[in-house]
Amino acid sequence: MLPFRKRPFGLSFLSALVVSLVLLGAGNAGFAQTAPAVKAPQIDNPQRVLLVGNSYFYYNDSLHNHLRRMVMAADPAAEKTLEYKSATIGGASLSHHNIDWLTKPGQIGVKEPFEVVILQGHSAAALSDKRQASFRETATEFAKIIASRGGKTALYMTHAYVAPHKQAKPDNIAKTEAFYLSVGNEIGALVIPVGLAFDAAYKRDAGLKLHNAEDHSHPSLLGTYLAAATTYASLYGKSPVGNSYDAYGAIDAKTVRLLQEVAQDTVTEFFGRK
Repeated sequence: MLPFRKRPFGLSFLSALVVSLVLLGAGNAGFAQTAPAVKAPQIDNPQRVLLVGNSYFYYNDSLHNHLRRMVMAADPAAEKTLEYKSATIGGASLSHHNIDWLTKPGQIGVKEPFEVVILQGHSAAALSDKRQASFRETATEFAKIIASRGGKTALYMTHAYVAPHKQAKPDNIAKTEAFYLSVGNEIGALVIPVGLAFDAAYKRDAGLKLHNAEDHSHPSLLGTYLAAATTYASLYGKSPVGNSYDAYGAIDAKTVRLLQEVAQDTVTEFFGRK
């Protein structure tokens, strides 16, 4: 794990330079080819997992429920041992959460320390210097607390807005990817490439409806399913392709297969970078 360092509020010159260089390397394709420092699960088959974020997590019966069901579909015996929790605040930035309280053993109904804590920032966390600085400082401090309790930190790379959302821009996914990779590599966290999976899925089938039709920001059920499959592949190092979980029949078999394949292909490419 990379060493943690206390940082003042605001991007340092070096951090800003790294992000700028990554974005320059992204080009028009929207993919920064920086390699993640953490390329594999840091915990073998995690049982105690906490997700900390906002409405991007809790929409559509909550990401943690879909992820947990996917784990159980692959290993039915896991139902007896899995302890998944989700702590969400609508519209929240990461700094709005009390990670010390949330991760204290027994505080939210899980007696043993969480093995993995997944952190999600505001949907626009990467889109301004002020939000970037806040997320970087908060994630750094949260990772220290998580590590002090024996856990590992993972960062959830959010998906980008789509038109006609007023903040939708072609380069948003490149900015988001570059930023999450920069922070993840700095603090030694696993980066879960959900945003890249959304982008890849739309490129494979432009007719997919991964975003909520009302606000073009939150995930639809298909978006949450894709996020769960991507998180599963990243967190457990196992392919979701062929997993029997289909949101209790709410997603047809063809679409389930497509989303599973996109998730696995995205994770394989992302963690295979050199």
